Amino acid sequence: MALIAYEHQFRVRYKDTDQMGIMHHSNYIVLYEMARTEWLRSIGLTYAEIERRGVMSPIIEVQSKYMYPAFYDEVLTVKVFMDEMPQARLIIGAEVYNESGKLINTGSVTLGFMSAETRRPCRAPEWFVEVLNKQIEQQTKTNEQ
Repeated sequence: MALIAYEHQFRVRYKDTDQMGIMHHSNYIVLYEMARTEWLRSIGLTYAEIERRGVMSPIIEVQSKYMYPAFYDEVLTVKVFMDEMPQARLIIGAEVYNESGKLINTGSVTLGFMSAETRRPCRAPEWFVEVLNKQIEQQTKTNEQ
C-alpha cells in the first residue's frame, strides 16, 4: 500500500504522437515528471523551493513498462505514489491509465539527494521528511473517512 498517492490528468497532444497517432514512448517519462512535480507542488515542495534550501534531486534511474498504447486526444490519468520513506533516495512509482480506466503503463523514477553547495550525495533533509510525514497523516485521515 502506498504511503502517499497523487493523480494528475494529461491530454495526449498531437505533438506527443508518432506517425501512427500513438503517444511516443519517451513521453511517458515526461508524464511521470509532470505528475511528480505537481504532487510535490500540492504538498508545498516545489523544486525551486527544494533547491533554495540547498538540495538538488538528480534522477538516478527510470523504469517504464509499456502494456498498451495511448492515442492522440485521449485523457490519461497518471498516478504517482511513494511506498517507502526516502533516505538517500526517493523512489516514486507511476501508473498510467487511459480514458476507460485501463492500466497502459507502469514505471518508476529514482531520485537522489545532493547538496547544492558541495554537489555530493546527502540524505533526505529532515524538513523534507517532515512534510512527507504530514502528507501521510493527512492522506490516512482522508482514507479513514
